Amino acid sequence: MEVINTLGRRKAAVARVYLSEGKGKITINKRELEEFFPTEPLQYIVNQPFELVEVVGKYDVKVNIFGGGIKGQAEAVRLGITRALIELDPEHRDALKKAGFVTRDPRIVERKKPGQPKARKKFQFSKR
Repeated sequence: MEVINTLGRRKAAVARVYLSEGKGKITINKRELEEFFPTEPLQYIVNQPFELVEVVGKYDVKVNIFGGGIKGQAEAVRLGITRALIELDPEHRDALKKAGFVTRDPRIVERKKPGQPKARKKFQFSKR
């Protein structure tokens, strides 16, 4: 039984994904998917690649994730699963790419600059 190891990132979240043949069990940080991502939309985001290539319930997924917020973590897991599915069967790439799952979203928080209250906000200008 082969285990595919990939990495998915989104914002500050990093997901290390291990994909292996199985019954469709998804474990995230040693917890069930429903326990880790309690809301329906987040669970949907994680399962999107499987539904798109029609392999729901064929693979077990084990994920170690850290950093970022809950939405960023869900999207990082989606990217990791997508990369693993492509590694398993390169023919899936076209469908996954068309859906926009292959592209790593590069947007991250801009750093705070010195002499300013936030990244782009400026202190109020006083003429006198």
